Amino acid sequence: MRKISDNKLLNQYIKKYNIDKIFDDEILKCVQLHFYEKEEYILEAGDPLEYYYLLVEGKIKIYYSFENGKSMPLKFYTEFNTIGDLELLKDIPILCNVDAVEDTYLIAVPSLMLRENYFNNVKFLHHLLDSLSDKLYGTINNSSYNFVYPLINRLSSYLVEHLTEENCVILNSSYTDIAQFLGATYRHLNRTLKEMEEKSIVKCEDKKIYVLDADKLRELSKNVYIKPL
Repeated sequence: MRKISDNKLLNQYIKKYNIDKIFDDEILKCVQLHFYEKEEYILEAGDPLEYYYLLVEGKIKIYYSFENGKSMPLKFYTEFNTIGDLELLKDIPILCNVDAVEDTYLIAVPSLMLRENYFNNVKFLHHLLDSLSDKLYGTINNSSYNFVYPLINRLSSYLVEHLTEENCVILNSSYTDIAQFLGATYRHLNRTLKEMEEKSIVKCEDKKIYVLDADKLRELSKNVYIKPL
């Protein structure tokens, strides 16, 4: 991690995402801009929460690690979002690991300052409430959908949500990341895509998936994901 001493860039992010609507000037004077390189740890489960983070550029992966060494991906974020809401509110150690999937910029707010001075601030409490409710809704929706529907339906929903006006999907994530998000293995995802190609529903070319039969794809799509990759 590197602390970026660039007030102009920091202020650009604050203005772009209306962060001054969340924090007063007293807090904004203390925030920092942190840079994490691709594949670098951002947070590790069990550690104390030193900073409340706001993702302003890049891509992060949030996952839960089990005692047997396996892990379960929970979310991939590529747009403005917050990290550490529950840990901050409950004053508990970090629950999940967070990695930078690509080079990432985060605005860091000292968590101790927020706990001591900001839990009576109505603006910030509204922000926490909105953030936590969005994440809960998204987790329930995605987890239930992954459990109920076969992969071909989940994949179709994912493609429909990312479909451009040119009837194609430009993949900003790896096939492995997409498979994890859909609750499947890379091999299962690959087999399902080949099955859809054989049925002339899609055509895969590297980082693009061309939709050949949009009506059939929408018919297979049963739902939409909340806050997808």
